[in-house]
Amino acid sequence: MAARAPDDVTEAPASIGQLVASIKTDLSGLVRDEIELAKAELRQDAKSAAVGGALIAVGAVLAFFALIFASFALVYGVHWLGLPLGWSFLVVAGFYVLLALVLALIAKGRFGRITKVARTKVTAREAALAIRPSRPPRT
Repeated sequence: MAARAPDDVTEAPASIGQLVASIKTDLSGLVRDEIELAKAELRQDAKSAAVGGALIAVGAVLAFFALIFASFALVYGVHWLGLPLGWSFLVVAGFYVLLALVLALIAKGRFGRITKVARTKVTAREAALAIRPSRPPRT
């Protein structure tokens, strides 16, 4: 496409109304295109999230089965050491109960450290005081 020379004016100058209408059309087209782009990006992100969620679910199920098989291996390992099979199952179950209690106590300690956004409340109050218009001194 050839570039137009600045002094090569063949059209009449556009009126203010035509310029405003042109800007309005261009802006509405731009907004429409941006909305379509956002929708396309959201669709792609939703697909990626769905695939990622499915992979996590499959991995969790496989890990659960692996834990079951490892538990049986642990039971038979304890049985191999000389304990009767029933007691071996009881020992492994007791180990899991003990592990669950330890994890519950750790979780309780972590929940006890929750501060209920105390720092955020303080900084929000400070920000509100900073932007509040100051009153003129009383005389």
